[in-house]
Amino acid sequence: MNSICRHSMTEVAFHFNAPDKLGYACRLLRKAYQRGARLLVVADESDRLALDTALWTMAPGAFIPHSSASDPDHVWSRSPIQLAGSLPVQSDATVLVNLCSEVPSGFDNYARVIEVVSGSDLDRQQARERWKFYKANGIEPQRHDLQLASPESRKPG
Repeated sequence: MNSICRHSMTEVAFHFNAPDKLGYACRLLRKAYQRGARLLVVADESDRLALDTALWTMAPGAFIPHSSASDPDHVWSRSPIQLAGSLPVQSDATVLVNLCSEVPSGFDNYARVIEVVSGSDLDRQQARERWKFYKANGIEPQRHDLQLASPESRKPG
């Protein structure tokens, strides 16, 4: 993990107790895309592949434009949602969505970080470690407990 926070302006929000982590991430990405945001999603390979498929098939006619780090540069650079296994050298995304177990090195180059956490014990424990890391680097994360929210507010907002 990166131990130096370069930009204390980075906002961090944890979205805890996502009943379906990838499904929640898809809805979050769709809503952010509709608002004109540019996002980078960092996830392990199996989650990236599942997310890529889900973004193509969320709903009929609801394709969410995205690319993977393996796509040609001209596709990657124009994609509003970028999927990667780690932080790339080049990305103009302002929001980082972390689906990994650790804080990505270079997270502080983004205006906002969203940590999506399921209800599994392992995922929650790893999230606690990331929370401690952010706090140790002068960031006060925001907490959004999806389990306490009403069913309608469990959708990303």
